[in-house]
Amino acid sequence: MESLKKCFAEFIGTFVLVFFGCGTAVVSGCAAGNAGHLITALAFGLVIVAMAYSVGNVSGCHVNPAVSIGCLVAGRMTLKDFALYIVAQFVGAIAGAAALKAVLSSNPAWTGLGTNNAALGTGVSIVVEIILTCVFVFTILGVTSPKESHGSFGGLVIGLTLTLIHLLGIPFTGTSVNPARSFGPALIAGGDALSCVWIFVLAPLIGGALAAVLYKAVELKK
Repeated sequence: MESLKKCFAEFIGTFVLVFFGCGTAVVSGCAAGNAGHLITALAFGLVIVAMAYSVGNVSGCHVNPAVSIGCLVAGRMTLKDFALYIVAQFVGAIAGAAALKAVLSSNPAWTGLGTNNAALGTGVSIVVEIILTCVFVFTILGVTSPKESHGSFGGLVIGLTLTLIHLLGIPFTGTSVNPARSFGPALIAGGDALSCVWIFVLAPLIGGALAAVLYKAVELKK
């Protein structure tokens, strides 16, 4: 029952992330350098803050396979829980994208589902996503370390970090750092988004695992 509740919390969190984050990108007309760029970055960050303080006490609010693989490599979760979290996150993202498509269809001007792109090339996209994800997961591992006490500010720090990452990453790839967030909208949208989605699944997973290795290397033993 406890595992089921954790999975449901991850489903809800990822659904909300895709629906509000990607939805904001669409309705704000997000493009590099415009107001929508900042608004979208804030939306993704604020969603994480909201979910961290609502489902964080249930599942830890990973809502991201890259975060889960980081926790797995860091020894903070079991392989069984990792597998369950991954399924819940991907299903939540697909459901969020499907719901988003349904509501956006009410306005012909709202096109797309906030999918990612590799317009600057596969190599650049992979490198950028690995670095951005590594920084994000590295921060999460530090903030949530059982050896440190960050009080009630952990969720805020993580949300602001995701906002920062989007501010830089949007002009490069639209910012993924989350395989589920990329896969859900790409699956529902299809086309070019689906053809390059492997980049935004693989690179964040590598970045998340790398973050765990780096954090374990610098973590002080107490």
